[in-house]
Formats: sequence, structure tokens, C-alpha cells
Amino acid sequence: MGRGLRFLSGRSQWYWLLVLVLWVWLGLGLHAGRTAPLVGSATMLPSESVARFAELALSCVERQYPNKLAHVLASDADVKSPQALTPAFYGCFDWHSAVHGHWLLVRLLRQFPDAKWGLRARLALSRNLTPEHLAVEAAYLQAPERQSFERPYGLAWLLRLCAELREWDSTEARTWLQALQPLEKQAVLRLQTWLPKLSHPIRTGEHNQTAFALGLLLDWARTTAPSESASVVAERSAFLQLLLSRSRTFYGRDTHCPIDYEPSGEDFLSPCIAEADVMRRVLPQPEFAQWLQAFLPDVALASAALSPQVVTDVTDGKLVHLDGLNLSRAFMLEGIASALPTTDRRQARLRTLAVAHREAGLRAVSSAHYEGGHWLGSFAVYLVTQRGLALR
Repeated sequence: MGRGLRFLSGRSQWYWLLVLVLWVWLGLGLHAGRTAPLVGSATMLPSESVARFAELALSCVERQYPNKLAHVLASDADVKSPQALTPAFYGCFDWHSAVHGHWLLVRLLRQFPDAKWGLRARLALSRNLTPEHLAVEAAYLQAPERQSFERPYGLAWLLRLCAELREWDSTEARTWLQALQPLEKQAVLRLQTWLPKLSHPIRTGEHNQTAFALGLLLDWARTTAPSESASVVAERSAFLQLLLSRSRTFYGRDTHCPIDYEPSGEDFLSPCIAEADVMRRVLPQPEFAQWLQAFLPDVALASAALSPQVVTDVTDGKLVHLDGLNLSRAFMLEGIASALPTTDRRQARLRTLAVAHREAGLRAVSSAHYEGGHWLGSFAVYLVTQRGLALR
């Protein structure tokens, strides 16, 4: 290039140097736009991707079979179909997937109210989230034999659904939220009763992990609506204090998480990364940055264990969990990075890991096999709409 510029005048040299600098700068910016986590509104998503995620939920929220029940029988009278037992959340293979399938539709409707699939989504939500159906759901949860039902994962997703509706300023959202309130109250009561008695955190990579659930619950507890009474806000604030206290007790003194032992073969949540993701919601920024250095030091962030995972059989409902692990790691790593100072040297590593997991995870979201199709869309939407990054 230097030889070529000799043939130009001094003014021309500066002109073409400026053009070159702008070209490189724009190229880097466009490249970052293709690979970096989305910033701001989910309307940056291609409409075909949004429709694909919505279709995954629409294809299962009213599909009863196949179905995996987590159901305790108290008598012969309890032998019923999934829809008879839980008439709102009977689809998507299991109760918790049905719950976050409904959340997916609500989340996307908020972001894309005029989408072509929107009417079908509204009809599905209106058919399932009725006062009659949700009264049956609340009664089901109250049964003494079901103290541990969907605890904590499914209950946390239920409250995430309620929070999404509470944030959405629309008549239909208020109608659905009103119908959900008896079940919402029962879920909070179950968790309020259980958490003080839980002597140790649950550190698995599947549904009963406490860290991921606590993250969803903290976000719910911090959500408010303008029309809510002072007593309701006070109740949620009291629950928030319990969540903060238990999180500090469970995780505040943890150091050197054994990331090299991850993942287990059926994980869809990372025990170490999820713990850091909940603690960034609990600790002030300087304290969190210090805690993270002790919990996941630089050598841990460089571990080969943090590589995206490959599923060996997408038709196996347990093995396909690793696709979900890639997605959940992606949004948790973004969350952890967002809680660090902008000058923190760990930012680059965390964001690079997040992009790698994001790309691997999103490639796997497909309707080809119900084993993953009934639930991976929810994790994808949580990721691409940045649901965990801020209360919005």
C-alpha cells in the first residue's frame, strides 16, 4: 500500500487513508453485529427467526401427548389425563415446559405485537390461561402430596411468566395475570416455606438446581406494576429479602468452583456458571467482581470444559440437554459480563465464550425432533431477547 500511495498527491493520500480507516471500522462493526450478543430491542431479530421460535411453542402448548407426568397418586381418583390434572399447562411434554412455552409466546408478543402468528398465540393463551383452568392448577398445587411439585424450576418459570405479564401494559396481559394470581400465590407460598428449610444448595445441572431458579425468582421479586397495592408490593419485597439472604448463605463464601468437572452428560444448566449468574444479581458490582475472582479465577475461565458441547443423539431427550446447556451458558455468561466494570479484563473472555455458546446453541433449535423442540425455543428466546440482562 505504501508504494501505491507514492503515486498520489499528499491530499489524495490523506483522503484514501481516511476511506481505508472508515472501511475497516465499519467492517469491524458489521462483524460485531453478526456475532456479538444483541443489544437493546429484540426487534433487531429477523422476523423468520421470531416466527420459528413462536411456532415451536404454538406446536406444543396444546399438544397433550407424549407427556411425562411428575404426578403423585393419592388414590385411584388421581388417575387422570394431563389435561384433566393441569388444564392450563398440560402440553409440551411436561408441566414446566408448558409453562415456559406460554412465557415464550408472551415475551414475543410483547416485542412483536403485530406478528402474523400473533393471533394464534393470543388464542392459545386465552384458551389455556382462564380463571377456571388456573383454579384447578392452584388446587392441584395445594395438595399435601405435592409439596415438591416442580420445585424449584417449574415454579420459578411460572413466576417468570407472571412477571412478564406484569411488565406488559396491555388489557390482555392484565386479564391473563389476574387469572394466574391464585396459582402465583400458591407458588410463592411453596417456595417461601421451602427455602428457609433448605440446608444446602442443590448443585446439579438439571431441574432441581437452586441457582438458576433463584435468578428467575429474584427477577420476579423485583418486578412491579403501577397499579399494584402497597401490601402486594410489600409482600414481594419481603420475598426478595428472603431470596437475597438465602443466595448469600448458599453461595457467598464459595471459592474455586470445579469447572473442570463440568458438564455432566445430561446437564442443561452449568452449576458453576449459574451460581455466578445469580450472585451478580445479589452483590454490588465491586463485591461481585471480587467474589467472581475467587470463585472462577482466570485459569477456570480458560478451561476446556467451557467449550460448547455437541449432542451425540438429538432423539434422546436426556442427551439433548447439552443443546440447552449451550444456550443457558450463553445467556448466563452475558449476564456475568454485564455485571462487571467495563474496564474489567475478564469481559473479553466472557463475551467470547458467550458468542461461541450462542452460535452452537441457536444452531440446534429445531422442530425436527420433539425431544428438544418442545423446550429449546424458550431458552433461545430468553437468550436473544436478553431477558436476563435487565428488568424490561
